Amino acid sequence: MRKFYSLLGLCKRANKVAGGEVAAEEAIRGKKACLVIVAGDASANTKKKFHNSASFYEVPILELGTKADLGRAVGEEIRAVLVVTEAGFAAKLQQLAQTAENAE
Repeated sequence: MRKFYSLLGLCKRANKVAGGEVAAEEAIRGKKACLVIVAGDASANTKKKFHNSASFYEVPILELGTKADLGRAVGEEIRAVLVVTEAGFAAKLQQLAQTAENAE
């Protein structure tokens, strides 16, 4: 998972991440989202909202980590939702998440 969070930080530095619920929702509705990442410890309401949005706009979604982990990765205190807005980064993040999931 360390590589996943490192790449997420790189995405943030490249300005290819929308963090927080409002920015994430805008990116999804504006069809800029390539990947939605929801923290595992986000509220049930937040998870449902973003699973529904991702499904409707046909954006892949990952549910992993904690709010603190996601926040730390992008240099914030906590983040329940992050949206990656670049396809290459999104594909690599999905690959790293899948690899980490298989390793467990």
